[in-house]
Amino acid sequence: MFAGPGVVRKGLERLFQTGKKAGIQAKHADRLRLILGRLNASTSAADMNLPGLYLHQLTGDRKETWSVRVSGNWRVTFRFNGVLAEVVDYDDYH
Repeated sequence: MFAGPGVVRKGLERLFQTGKKAGIQAKHADRLRLILGRLNASTSAADMNLPGLYLHQLTGDRKETWSVRVSGNWRVTFRFNGVLAEVVDYDDYH
C-alpha cells in the first residue's frame, strides 16, 4: 500500500486515482495501471517480482530503491518503509 499522499509522483498518482494520463506517456498507461495496482497491494518489494516486470534493486546512493520495467528505459522506482510503498517515481534513469 502507498505510504500516503505525496509519496507518488503526481502523474502516477493522477493515473491511479482518476485514470487521467496527464503527466505520463499515454502509451504507458495500461502498463502503469498494472504496476501501480500491484504496488498498492504489495507489502514488500518481493511482491513485485512478477514475470515481465524485471524487478531489481538499484545500487550506490539508490540502494534502498527498487525498480520495475515499464517499457524500454522507462521504470517505476519505489522504496518500502515497513509494509508501505513510498517515493514512487516514473522515469528514464538509464
